[in-house]
Amino acid sequence: MSLKLKTILGVAFIEAILLAVLISMTLNYLETTNYEGLYKRATTTATLFSTTTKDAVISYDLASLDAFSSELMKNPDLVYVKVLNPDGQIFAQAGEQKYLERDFIEDIDVSMINDGVFDVRAEISEGGQFFGEIRIGIDTSGLTQAITEARYWSATIAFGEMLLVALFSYILGSYLTNRLSKLREAANDISHDNMDIKLDAKGSDEVAEVAQAFIQMSSRLRQESERRTAYEKELKSLNSTLEMRVERRTAQLRDNIVKLEEMNEALKQTHAQLIQSEKMASIGTLAAGVAHEINNPVGYVMSNVRMLSEYIEFYREAISKIRALDIHASESELIASIESMGSWFDEQDIEFIQSDTLDLVKDTVDGTERIRDIVSGLKEFSHSSPDTVMQFANLNEAIERTLKIAHNELKYKSKVVTKLKDIPVVECNVGQIQQVLLNLVINANHSIEENGLIQIQSGVLGSEVFVSVRDNGCGIPAEMKKKIFDPFFTTKEVGKGTGLGLSIVYGIMKDHKGRIDLESTPGKGTKFTLYFPVQSQL
Repeated sequence: MSLKLKTILGVAFIEAILLAVLISMTLNYLETTNYEGLYKRATTTATLFSTTTKDAVISYDLASLDAFSSELMKNPDLVYVKVLNPDGQIFAQAGEQKYLERDFIEDIDVSMINDGVFDVRAEISEGGQFFGEIRIGIDTSGLTQAITEARYWSATIAFGEMLLVALFSYILGSYLTNRLSKLREAANDISHDNMDIKLDAKGSDEVAEVAQAFIQMSSRLRQESERRTAYEKELKSLNSTLEMRVERRTAQLRDNIVKLEEMNEALKQTHAQLIQSEKMASIGTLAAGVAHEINNPVGYVMSNVRMLSEYIEFYREAISKIRALDIHASESELIASIESMGSWFDEQDIEFIQSDTLDLVKDTVDGTERIRDIVSGLKEFSHSSPDTVMQFANLNEAIERTLKIAHNELKYKSKVVTKLKDIPVVECNVGQIQQVLLNLVINANHSIEENGLIQIQSGVLGSEVFVSVRDNGCGIPAEMKKKIFDPFFTTKEVGKGTGLGLSIVYGIMKDHKGRIDLESTPGKGTKFTLYFPVQSQL
């Protein structure tokens, strides 16, 4: 194969590969950029419109919704918009009728659209409550046509460029082969000791330089030596630059490590905030019951205080009568006054007042102590302790304190039975463990419709302390067991659960180097078992 043909084929092959890669990357980038732009535009429009119409949807202002929908349709390529209530009924709509009448299927990937319209939706919610949703459709035919045209023109330009490259390669190959043929003849002359070489050294290209090298060999060698020295200097300069680049990259890595540490610390703080938020949510669930639990002792304490105030008036009057006795009166007058006072005491039933006063004081003290215990329990539970605050504690005491807090929540639906054995202390964050127990107890109570039974047991199994919470509620289906500890997964209705409770429970147990097991049978009940490692107390 001649050099000319090799040059043409080689350049054409390389050009074809480069053009294919370049066109493929360009078209891929064009598609990706446009698809992402359309997706962001659609989702942003839907989100902004849901925010704009939130007040109108909540207040059922249909006139404003119609006006908003008509105004939104002024956006280019928007083919329809719908505003629906939580039941799927249409509050307002605008756009082309054929798109309004078809079934809505939300699109996730713009490249997968086959009906020419990108359909997206956005929820309208406030305070965690769902009020409706927004549905919009954007025409993608213009974008599809633009991409198709780009493919066509890219292929056309690539074909034309290949022709030009082939022509240029042919001309270049012809020129090079002619000059190289003359150089080959000169080399043959030199090999036959014919130094009288006549070459056309005119020109400024590489072939002319080679011809000059044949004519001026000594000068060329000197130039090569000087060039080698220059290369060595350049290499040293590159080595020095390389060290600088390495140092700069090392500094960047150090900065990235610092940023990662800061992000890790931020994640820890966020985790602690999530735990505290879930703890406050649990307290909110118990708030009504706790208020009722406090109101009972407050009520009879106030009643006792009112009665004691009446008894105080009696004692003040009795003291006044005693002081009114005149020690200078005659014996008969003094006896008459004492008998009158005795009759007055009998009328007031002083014996009952004395015994009742002691009972009222005792009941009042008991009531205030009950209030103090409730408030103290809530304060201890809600106190946000750092994750690093670990201490040795008895889990039985944590169970009893948790049940005191949840007592009023449970007593109307479930009976709680405890079987607590003597167990060694474990190193833990007591506040977090109480939160774990409270979440499990509340979840157990919520899974029960009536006549509930919650069994709490503690004990030792091998080198672990365990606490189990069993209920006779509705149970958990097998397909949900794998997701039950996932964040934001909940089986409760919208607005009645965050889906963070069991996820936080799982995270707390992991932080304590413990584990949690789940056993559940639908229709019969559920059992959660917590396992804590036993550690020696130094």
